[in-house]
Amino acid sequence: MENPYDLFDIRGRVALVTGASSGIGQSLACAFAKAGAKVLLLARRQAQLDATLQAIGAEGGSAAVLACDLLDSGCFADIAQRAAGPFGPPDILLNAAGINPRMPALQTPPEVWERTLRLNLSVPFMLAQCLVPAMRERHWGRIINIASLQSVRAFPNSVAYGASKGGVVQLTRAMAEAWSADGVLCNAIAPGYIPTELTASITAQPAVVAELATRTMVGRNGRAEDLHGVALLLASRAGEFITGQTLYVDGGFTSK
Repeated sequence: MENPYDLFDIRGRVALVTGASSGIGQSLACAFAKAGAKVLLLARRQAQLDATLQAIGAEGGSAAVLACDLLDSGCFADIAQRAAGPFGPPDILLNAAGINPRMPALQTPPEVWERTLRLNLSVPFMLAQCLVPAMRERHWGRIINIASLQSVRAFPNSVAYGASKGGVVQLTRAMAEAWSADGVLCNAIAPGYIPTELTASITAQPAVVAELATRTMVGRNGRAEDLHGVALLLASRAGEFITGQTLYVDGGFTSK
């Protein structure tokens, strides 16, 4: 009889994680490695990537580094070949890289708007375009995008980020429609407030942090490890009939 926990087994899978140098991307990269996946760490900051690589290795995991600035359009020319180098073509793509320039809407210059939408919305699609052909050949692939509370809620001084994360939800549906019949499933995770480098300006305001906790149903804010279970669900056989969905891991924030 099959062990039901084998449904969540990703041992031997190859996962490419963007934004793997810090925050949610780093946490989920480490979680995939602990679960037995071979993880390709992609971000632009070499030193932080090397530190993540060392941490994974110290716990017996398998990982490799791919330093790349995703805002540089030239990085996509050979990204599929480079990504396949260490362990073979990725089976799992987790798009966690993102930026949130916090500024009033009327003071958001065009270059900030364009950079935010490019990294948060366009890059996940362009990476998928590069990696999905190999997934389709094997008739197995998983794409996991990182959405946000701001996919469905408007927060102050965050117009570009909110627009990009709203787009991620629809992009997830569109990619699922395009590729699910070929075995490549696409879903998104929308975290609640989690203290990370990206949310440092909020973390520095204890009153705001406390108020955010009161807006959840469980009475606390999130932790990066709260995302590990749902990420494993979506990356494994356990999620093989889930596609086109955005799962809110927010303590009930968006339901209250």
